[in-house]
Amino acid sequence: QLQLVESGGGLVQPGGSLRLSCAASEFTLGYYPIAWFRQAPGKEREGISCINSSGSSTMYADSVKGRFTISRDNSKNTVYLQIHSLKPEDTAVYYCAAGHACYSSTYTDPARYAYWGQGTQVTVSS
Repeated sequence: QLQLVESGGGLVQPGGSLRLSCAASEFTLGYYPIAWFRQAPGKEREGISCINSSGSSTMYADSVKGRFTISRDNSKNTVYLQIHSLKPEDTAVYYCAAGHACYSSTYTDPARYAYWGQGTQVTVSS
């Protein structure tokens, strides 16, 4: 079974940057489109970005467009989420997910994904 592992979260000041990673062991991540979600306390899990298996196509939610960049290095079996200009409202647990294509109409639906990582906490605070 595909196992995903996120890393790179932490405590950062407003305006700062982070790069999150999503890695897989024992499976070739390059076969899979990968999505990033986040979940803030008391809120639903929000789909924020998706990248197809080759990296040639990416999608972003309006809430993160222009500040978040998704990319992948299939030679390293890793997908990245670069986050700039962090805001307190970006505070959440960030998850990567696999098992669904990057369709604009459905990639934000968490129910469509079979594989999830354990999440990495991002806290934006001064």
